[in-house]
Amino acid sequence: MALVSDLTTKVLFETEKGYSYQCDLTNSIIINFVDTVSSYKIHDFLIFQRKVNSVDILNMLYDLSDQSDAQLIETTKRNFSRNLTICEIVQLRDLLNGTKFTLNLHSLLCNTVNVELI
Repeated sequence: MALVSDLTTKVLFETEKGYSYQCDLTNSIIINFVDTVSSYKIHDFLIFQRKVNSVDILNMLYDLSDQSDAQLIETTKRNFSRNLTICEIVQLRDLLNGTKFTLNLHSLLCNTVNVELI
């Protein structure tokens, strides 16, 4: 059964706190972050990535109130809803940005190979 799984998924990016992979069967990106697994279509993934990147980390660091120690991060379709600390937001940001970079690199390489074949 592991062979089927290997054929239908491709690991995109991995960090200490999580990893992401692409599922060819569902045409989606799966994010596993701190034991939370969520699945996104590419458009939803990009929206989620932009939302996490828009969190103002510096403002959270300089704000001394207890409310700024964590922030609720949610997606539009409720695939992911967690109250994350500043460190977890940075780690999630790293995972999502690495995943986006890998997707962009793969797309660029595929376009280059296709152009050379023509």
